[in-house]
Amino acid sequence: MKTAKILVLSDEPVKALWDFYSPERLEGIDLIISCGDLPPDYLSFLATMFNGDVLYVQGNHDGKYLRKPPEGCINIDQKIYKWRGLRIMGLGGSIRYKEGPFMYSQNEMFRRYVSMWFQLFRSHGIDVLVTHAPAKGINDGPDRPHEGFETFIEILDKYHPKFFIHGHVHMNYGHYPRMTEYNGTKVINAYQRYVIEIELPE
Repeated sequence: MKTAKILVLSDEPVKALWDFYSPERLEGIDLIISCGDLPPDYLSFLATMFNGDVLYVQGNHDGKYLRKPPEGCINIDQKIYKWRGLRIMGLGGSIRYKEGPFMYSQNEMFRRYVSMWFQLFRSHGIDVLVTHAPAKGINDGPDRPHEGFETFIEILDKYHPKFFIHGHVHMNYGHYPRMTEYNGTKVINAYQRYVIEIELPE
């Protein structure tokens, strides 16, 4: 069984991948996925240095992407992107706690998911769910800005992806784990950076 190494990123740039970059930092990495709230120049730099795809969804602080999206990167928000047989579904944004782009109510996120019905039907499910915000009740925060989405639980319960990758809840807040599990899906907090290994379809 072939496997791939995926570098997942979120919320804070890593100096080792930007200010102090050297080629060996990305050695062995097959795909890069950003879960949001990262400077567009950071992702553009990685896309230039990395010999592979850089995928992203927007975070709640990524209004600047409307004026200057990351160059050389692929926006997978509300899309199912197929990569080496993997079906990767993206849903960016956070719960709406103030006015601004890429923030949604619970109902709005549900409607964004429902609008993907034909993509989901055609792909026969998903292998990886990529979001910015966490799911409701899975390592989300007690405060309104860090509340998770109920819709993501529905997606996990219906499609059972291998991985659910999100950001938004910074691990330096002190009480958010890097990895947990929900009904067989590995849930990864992509804060700063983390590498996952996933089996590729035959």
